[in-house]
Amino acid sequence: MIDERDRRGWLRFTGSIFACLLTAIFLGSPVFAQTIVDEWATVKAPPPPELKPVTIDPKVTALLMLDILKQNCNPERRPRCVASVPKIQGLLTQARAKGMPVIYSRSSQATVADILPEVAPRSDEPLVASNADKFVRTDLEKILKEKGIKTVIVVGTAAHGAVLYTATGSAYRGFKVIVPVDGMSSENTYFEQYVAYQLANGPGFQEAVTLTKFDLIRY
Repeated sequence: MIDERDRRGWLRFTGSIFACLLTAIFLGSPVFAQTIVDEWATVKAPPPPELKPVTIDPKVTALLMLDILKQNCNPERRPRCVASVPKIQGLLTQARAKGMPVIYSRSSQATVADILPEVAPRSDEPLVASNADKFVRTDLEKILKEKGIKTVIVVGTAAHGAVLYTATGSAYRGFKVIVPVDGMSSENTYFEQYVAYQLANGPGFQEAVTLTKFDLIRY
């Protein structure tokens, strides 16, 4: 028989052992990071999104040419934008030949003369002026709906500005969205990477967005 004093002593002993074990476990384990900033350097990028072929119906599709301006699409600020211009120009030529509506945007501080001449609008092509989201305080939605547009192709710069917010804004308004990843540019590859991931995976609009490349677009 174990008397009460022995039982209490045994409980104190086992309790002390348990406490020591917990202390050893916590002190010997790495501290769990509390925020993404704490883990910033160890974050691994997810697999790239799938790029899919698309077939365009020009009768219900519009090409959105976003902010391809002298101020931001130049070798000093965004060389990747400069590299994308010939491909965008090729898509623009095809769109016009197919009778597809082309709609331009510029930033609030720019003018139509600031759009690069290689991809400049014709006099009959609409132009809206806004900041990142080209639907904000413009007639873009009205223009698209009056033309019977169901799908938009979004190209331009910056990927993390005009492209991201206008593409998602289009999806939220019920349009299908096509984004060629070689037609969206930013100052660095990280910006383009997170935009591509967000467009492919963002809640509420990912089903409406298709990521593609220029050479995967057909009519």
